[in-house]
Amino acid sequence: MKNFSPENIRNIAFVGHGGVGKTSLAEAFLYTLGETSRMGTIDDGTSVSDYHPDEIERKISISTTVMHGEWKNYKINILDTPGYFDFIGDTKGCLRVADLAVVVLSGVDGVEVGTEQVMGYVEEYKIPKLFYINRMDNEHANFDKALESARERYGTGVFALQFPVNQGEGFNKIVDVLKMKLLTFEAGGKGAPKVEEVPDDLKAKAEEMRNAVVEAAAESEDDLLEKFFEEGSLNDKQIQKGLRAGILAGSLIPVLCGSATKNIGTAPALDFITNFGPSPADFKEETGGDPESGDEKKRRVALDESFSGLVFKTISESHIGELSLVRVFSGVMKTGDDAFNPNHDCNEKIGQMYALNGKKRTELESLGAGDIGALVKLKNTKTGDTLCDKRNPIKMKEIEFPNPVISVAISPKSRGDEEKISNGLHILHAQDPSFVVVNDAELKQMILSGQGELHLNVIIQALKERFGVEVEEKRPKVPYRETITIKADDKYRHKKQTGGAGQFAEVWMRIEPSQPGEGFIFENEVKGGSISAVFIPAIEKGIKDVLREGPVGGYKVVDVKAIVYDGKEHPVDSKEIAFQTAGREVFRSCIMKAKPILLEPIYDVEVKVPEEYMGDVMGDLSGRRGKIGGMESSGSFQVVKAKVPLAELDRYATTLRSITSGRGFFGRTFSHYERVPRELEDKVIQQAKAERENEA
Repeated sequence: MKNFSPENIRNIAFVGHGGVGKTSLAEAFLYTLGETSRMGTIDDGTSVSDYHPDEIERKISISTTVMHGEWKNYKINILDTPGYFDFIGDTKGCLRVADLAVVVLSGVDGVEVGTEQVMGYVEEYKIPKLFYINRMDNEHANFDKALESARERYGTGVFALQFPVNQGEGFNKIVDVLKMKLLTFEAGGKGAPKVEEVPDDLKAKAEEMRNAVVEAAAESEDDLLEKFFEEGSLNDKQIQKGLRAGILAGSLIPVLCGSATKNIGTAPALDFITNFGPSPADFKEETGGDPESGDEKKRRVALDESFSGLVFKTISESHIGELSLVRVFSGVMKTGDDAFNPNHDCNEKIGQMYALNGKKRTELESLGAGDIGALVKLKNTKTGDTLCDKRNPIKMKEIEFPNPVISVAISPKSRGDEEKISNGLHILHAQDPSFVVVNDAELKQMILSGQGELHLNVIIQALKERFGVEVEEKRPKVPYRETITIKADDKYRHKKQTGGAGQFAEVWMRIEPSQPGEGFIFENEVKGGSISAVFIPAIEKGIKDVLREGPVGGYKVVDVKAIVYDGKEHPVDSKEIAFQTAGREVFRSCIMKAKPILLEPIYDVEVKVPEEYMGDVMGDLSGRRGKIGGMESSGSFQVVKAKVPLAELDRYATTLRSITSGRGFFGRTFSHYERVPRELEDKVIQQAKAERENEA
């Protein structure tokens, strides 16, 4: 495959709400680019992009697929990302390396909640974008309504370059207002339209829309605006300059339309992307940091610059092996080169390189600035790592994945499989950092957390298929806390005589609540030497035994101040172990006198939904003991903010999807601890005791 300069590369990511036709659009692009001899379909499981068995079975994209093709001397790298919320981490990771986000909208529904979510990531990375209104052949398609929803949410910079002539079931005609031509397509054809003059009955609408495009182009640069005021118009070259500048700056968002499954509108979209879309060279440089000092460091996006690149995804499938997907930001990477990984301070030997079209691989000898490719298994490099020239190292900004929203406790079905599970999850996490695994010593559970129930199912399935280990799933325990509400005082004498040397210790203690968040405070007020200073640390050690597993429900004790103020010792029988025991028992006794209570973790929850689901969502949150903190508009959507106990959030992602027909999503972050309602406290304590008895 020939090499392309950064100016002649286009890196585009198809993003959007689930089910809007991103994968079908990728399939149409590949067919029009000549990379496939026929268009595959999702229903038949024959698409290039969704080749994984899970994707074929579920008929949704689970993982981003990289594809490419050549269009009129330009290389087009396509990233087809998942729209399903469970795999949104994969989408965010891939947007880190895209130069243009093709935000696919449904011609029926327009902007949806998933659109909002991916647009948030697009704006976070400051990526130029365009809207592609798909499914114009649907009987309920409404281009003007979809366009208006985009304008309403994203401002006047949204402008249409095309409009459908006969939207609906017989759709096959588009007016290109930039060229002022009528484009007629053959459904399922190669994508090249028949070009004619705009019919008289459509000219007024087309001219009005074209004038809006020319004005948008003029407003993007001062010299063009001046020219526009002087002459009243701009020529094609000036329009192209203005539109490119506005799109690159993010002030302009062009809108195209078509039908992916019928391959209508694909060729004009490719023309627009190559003529008006940003190239890697348009961004001029990539910013990173010095691996040693952390100082800001830059790389020119040029072939003659020192090499640098970012691994944005790792693939490991039985039929293709392990591949690291890399975007080269500067310089050239060749087979046989040594690359430096500053994230792990190690070198990697660059072996075979490939350009990918789904699972099909084309071998490369080199990969230059701006390009995307795949490297055969790297020893120590994982998703989010930088590769660079060791003589001039740089560390690129890592990918920040969204916080998990659902958790499950897992344990091996077969005894002795703990290490297999741990190793398998470690490898899977290196490929997909959007899930996390914690061996929680406090809860005595391995907690797997991800973006949704399906996300967790896919990970657990991968453990079985790739690592030969099956796991049991349980609801994660809630990390409750124990604390006290009043002061208390007690003493305890530990005396043990079993023949020979005995044990003796007496400790007098008082406890009181400390401020929330202060944790545990220990003070020694013993006077007169009634307890030798050497035994005081042993008393504190005994107290800390109780702090780990409190006397109420076996949960961690917090926000307590313990003061040792008196006691007794024996000249022969007093030992550290005796004072440790006495300290433990007197502290336990004091807690039970100090009106102990349970605290539960409370999470800040933000739910974004279409307005029609607001009542159901708020009712459900209230039923989960949630306290609604407010609501705010986000375009045509509503954001509900609430504080909800973690105990009530188990499988909430699944419930929300059911309530909103898949059109709502949420995020959660830890807020604080709060007292468990009295009517629930006994139930939690009894359940905890039963669990401890079962584990004993």
